[in-house]
Amino acid sequence: MPTAVAVAFRFFSLQVVRTRRLGPSLVRVTFAGDELRDFHSDGHDQSLSLFLPHPGQEAPVVPVELGDGWWQGWRDLPEDVRAVMRSYTLRALRRDPDEIDIDFVLHGVEPGAAVPAGPASRWAADAAPGDRVLLIGPSVADNRAIRFRPPADTDLVVVWGDETAVPAVSAIVEQLPAGTRARVWLEVQHAEDIQDLATGADVRIDWLVREDRDIQGSPMALDALRAAELPSAERPYVWIAGESGCVKELRRHFVNERGIDRRRITFVGYWRQGLTEEQLREAGE
Repeated sequence: MPTAVAVAFRFFSLQVVRTRRLGPSLVRVTFAGDELRDFHSDGHDQSLSLFLPHPGQEAPVVPVELGDGWWQGWRDLPEDVRAVMRSYTLRALRRDPDEIDIDFVLHGVEPGAAVPAGPASRWAADAAPGDRVLLIGPSVADNRAIRFRPPADTDLVVVWGDETAVPAVSAIVEQLPAGTRARVWLEVQHAEDIQDLATGADVRIDWLVREDRDIQGSPMALDALRAAELPSAERPYVWIAGESGCVKELRRHFVNERGIDRRRITFVGYWRQGLTEEQLREAGE
């Protein structure tokens, strides 16, 4: 995280207007607020920083009055006071009225879960209309927090993501130009998490379902991709996102086993097995 809000990004004060369960592991939260009139994004895999309140707080505590010094001021607050900060992907932006959707993965909220839910999953599972959040998002549509950028000469798009990347992949697939050839793999915990995605592109989507197997990404994803026969292409573009260890393995597969130019591969580690986002942030990742 930078030491200041970058140019073209700003804070937005929002509130929940509704929620909808998409499956056992996913919930969509819709936010609104007058400030969204200044929120602009070209979509795709638009990254956002979301600040959530702790239980018992009416609103997230972030010292926005400090201007560019908010980051250090936020860090200096006690952990049980300062807002919970998490990274998410914009799922949708609508006008008239101004609303955005963010899809949350619900880890550990089910009774008897082996690993208890983190603060963001707990918040999303109980989110209700009127709940207040803060968000750092773009005020310029084409901004540096959009990573999906296939070169103009791309003749095949290849995408993989786990459930944390489902919102980004869904937005990518829906916005592919008509006729674009694409192969997509999405990995989810439950069959009920599978979603129907509308697109004008020539896309084949394979959903990998873990169910009760204790597998996070690799080797399920790696086995599926190694077994896949990709359509012939001279200039493919690859986008992979999810658990960082799995993402790195898949990148090696595309570079070393399929011979794809590493400059035509975008890879993003959304999370790391066994580490919280706070721990990743402290490690500078």
